[in-house]
Amino acid sequence: MPVLTEPPSMGDVLKYEVNPNYTREVVTLLIGTNYPSGAVLGRVTASGKYTLSPATGADGSQTAVAVLLYPVNAALADAVGIVVTRGPAIVSRAALAYEATVNDAAKIAAKITQLAAVGIIARDGV
Repeated sequence: MPVLTEPPSMGDVLKYEVNPNYTREVVTLLIGTNYPSGAVLGRVTASGKYTLSPATGADGSQTAVAVLLYPVNAALADAVGIVVTRGPAIVSRAALAYEATVNDAAKIAAKITQLAAVGIIARDGV
């Protein structure tokens, strides 16, 4: 019998939010990638669009400010996505997905701290 694998869902990422009408936003995701559920996003200051938050940069996206709740394919064009942009909210640390340059414990800790600044708390085992 074949093994079926299900990709992470919103329930795997978001564990608590005070009120979806307050914590969530519909945003524009920058062209160029398939964004997975749980993607840690930054906002490009000039355009207001969201993209995977890199470890360093100068366009504003280097500061993590949101977590994507559902996967979005923006490989060929900008696309809309639903994100948690403010708390109080709790997300599963294990379900978060990072940009490729966020590749060690210190950089991941920095992204977790940036999310906490907007009220999005990442926890283990929730």
